[in-house]
Amino acid sequence: MGNTKIKIKNQLVLGGFSLLLGITAGAVVWVFLKVLSIATEFLWGYIPDNIHIPFYPVLVCTVGGLIIGCVRKRYGDYPENLEVVMQKVKQDRHYEYRNMGVILVSAFLPLLFGASIGPEAGLAGIIVGLCYWIGDNMKFAHEDVKDYSQMGAAVSLSVLFRAPLFGFFAVEEEKENSIVPNMNKASKLWIYGLALAGSMGVYLLLSHFLGAGMSGFPKFDNIDLQWKDYVMMIFYIVAGILLGLFYEFTHKGSEKIMEKLPVILRATVGGLFLGVIGTFVPAVMFSGEEQMGELMGTYLEYAPIALVGVAFLKVLLTNVCIQGGLKGGHFFPVIFAGVCLGHAIAMFVFPESAGHVVFGAAVVTAALLGKIMKKPLAVTMLLFLCFPVDLFLWIFLAALVGSFVKELLNL
Repeated sequence: MGNTKIKIKNQLVLGGFSLLLGITAGAVVWVFLKVLSIATEFLWGYIPDNIHIPFYPVLVCTVGGLIIGCVRKRYGDYPENLEVVMQKVKQDRHYEYRNMGVILVSAFLPLLFGASIGPEAGLAGIIVGLCYWIGDNMKFAHEDVKDYSQMGAAVSLSVLFRAPLFGFFAVEEEKENSIVPNMNKASKLWIYGLALAGSMGVYLLLSHFLGAGMSGFPKFDNIDLQWKDYVMMIFYIVAGILLGLFYEFTHKGSEKIMEKLPVILRATVGGLFLGVIGTFVPAVMFSGEEQMGELMGTYLEYAPIALVGVAFLKVLLTNVCIQGGLKGGHFFPVIFAGVCLGHAIAMFVFPESAGHVVFGAAVVTAALLGKIMKKPLAVTMLLFLCFPVDLFLWIFLAALVGSFVKELLNL
């Protein structure tokens, strides 16, 4: 009887703390994105609208790169991506939180200066650091702080992408990083659900009353598939995998080039490259969700070959930014690149129907993310963010092929 009471008490404490953790994560994500939105509107909207400055993107991005380089030189290589954060949690059973101010600034500046990155890298580190601070200062949470940190990272990803199960599967598919590893799947989902309810609830409430910080990716309408779409699926998957291979190639190539430069010069060159490309092709700047909304309404105004160029240029620019020190996540820009390429291929073959481009964009993006992430379930949950649920099977299949393409080729 006594053991049952203790077990119930522990479950209540874990559930309550998970809910509190989710609320905190949702509030942190909202505040970060809201401040970023206000600052970005001032820097990229108010100033150029009221003051004529020649080659404004080149100036802003280059100066921004210089500032970021100085910050990195003084305080270290932040923000760290999700994989690095989770690896430190696994190996060290700790994540340093005393530099959270530096992580915040380092995550904020590249996004402000228009880098082709997403905000998930910095926010994951901030939430994980917050979890370890709680663990070190509250005795009841100390023993489970690793589990809490993983849960915090997972819910912050889900809130950021507005994809409820993405964070769970993004972490859970890594067995060594499994959320609350001693629990069964149902219990994990329950605890994660409490944290997610708290985070999504506070984020939506703050967004409703005070405005959202990011518009988020737009949602494609439901479509009716035709036999022609199924025939084209193999071409969409191949295209997504090829773009994924280009991502990996440019990731390694830009890393080799940039690592030869001193930290400050590296970030300044990255900013200059961003500004020059952004001057001629503005669509490849920033994370990509607003640009994707514009693409959905105006894609017929572009030649398919132009969209192919934008897709590959976006991937290149993302890697140059990250390796140059304008660091952040790659999910947002990669989704935008996949959608551009999917639109382009579908337009080559089916210029008369919008439904075909939606399916093409979904399958290309799924194969692309599958190739990069190697997590088909997480990819599928993520792409529910913008594609109809009816495409679940085809998105999962494309992500699965992309994830295991190397193994499939070796059969």
